[in-house]
Amino acid sequence: MNVPPGARINIVGAGLAGALLALLLARRGIAVALFERRPDPRQVWPERGRSINLALAARGLRALERAAVLESVKPLLIPMRGRMVHERGGTTALQPYGQREHEVIYSVGRGDLNRVLIEAAARHANVSVHFNQQCLGVDARAQLVSFRDAVTGREYQVPLAPTIAADGAGSAVRVSLATAGLLEVREEWLDHDYKELTIPADAAGVLERHALHIWPRGGFMLIALPNTDGSFTATLFLARSGAQSFAALATAEAVQGFFAREFADALRLLPDLPAQFSAHPQGQLGTVHAAPWHLGGEVLLLGDAAHAIVPFHGQGMNAAFEDCTELDALSAAPERWPGVFARFERSRRQNTAAIAQMALENYLEMRDAVLDAGFVRRKALAMALERRFPDRFIPRYSMVMFHPEIPYAEAQRRGAVQEQLLHELDAVGGGPGAADSALAERLIGARLPALGSGTEGGC
Repeated sequence: MNVPPGARINIVGAGLAGALLALLLARRGIAVALFERRPDPRQVWPERGRSINLALAARGLRALERAAVLESVKPLLIPMRGRMVHERGGTTALQPYGQREHEVIYSVGRGDLNRVLIEAAARHANVSVHFNQQCLGVDARAQLVSFRDAVTGREYQVPLAPTIAADGAGSAVRVSLATAGLLEVREEWLDHDYKELTIPADAAGVLERHALHIWPRGGFMLIALPNTDGSFTATLFLARSGAQSFAALATAEAVQGFFAREFADALRLLPDLPAQFSAHPQGQLGTVHAAPWHLGGEVLLLGDAAHAIVPFHGQGMNAAFEDCTELDALSAAPERWPGVFARFERSRRQNTAAIAQMALENYLEMRDAVLDAGFVRRKALAMALERRFPDRFIPRYSMVMFHPEIPYAEAQRRGAVQEQLLHELDAVGGGPGAADSALAERLIGARLPALGSGTEGGC
């Protein structure tokens, strides 16, 4: 885009995606006004109720590198090489994410990462950051965005065009556009909620630090991710109501008994479990579907504001960061905002729909399938097939997490073909040895074109 003198854009939301996007666009010479309803995270504790830990993978790493902040982020990262599965009896087994040295995902604290991004954006001469400014919505007819200063209570308006909404799953911009009938929104809420707990550093020493720990129990699960201070953040995912649910854990005795039955080894790491359980908020999980994402060249929804997903593939932040890199790349073209916004939506919609579906499927895998002998056997076979046919067969999880050059939609499509192929090979013997069979070579040759020949384009 040829940036005219004095070009300005509003970004609503200075969370992870908003701060990163502000930095990327500012580096292109665009003046960015960044508005955030919360106080400056560099000066206050993070907001309670939001996820403390996030999983950073290749797509997110690529975005941070593009913005030249990866080196500042690296000290915050803890590599996790696989899932450490905790069975009811207390036995554990590590299921590696990949089979190459670089195939790891990283645990990173949301607050620490947000501070790095905001600091980088605020240092740029083209970025002005305004905290404690609650967006009240947009008026497309009047071409205005309304805000309320949380400190003074003053309400005011700024010119609308162009405005990018990066204000999360509960986006005030999206809500106002939907209320005005300018877009349609569908929110699909899971019947499972979540609650975060902290395993203190002095108790966490027994846990492998470079792994994502998971206690799968069929209809529910507990996970734990490492923090830089030696502690772990544990998250319980459980039905909202029913016999085994948050509703059934209304007393300290019920909480203690539930953990004693289901997560006995984790219970020993949570000496203040009843107090934490009572004090910490219970969060909801859902998927947001919105259409369209943009209003001409005036408004664009991005990240969770456009396509919030459930957290079970660790891709919410990574997908939002990939949004930022795609919009940044499109902004380099000699085209005005209406064309840029339209091309962005066309490029990203099928891919974000794909990761939304894969994230839902990964919940079933994490809470149940990881304990299934057939799943473990097929996973070993998949890795063996990748070693033998590296240009054709890459496990779906690896495509999503470690191969940002493969669009989500292509990973989903190839993943479905590969899953059927794995079941066919498993049915006639299976195991890693099946990768060397003539049948494997014939099936893969017939069904999986070499990567790069016939795959979809995308960011």
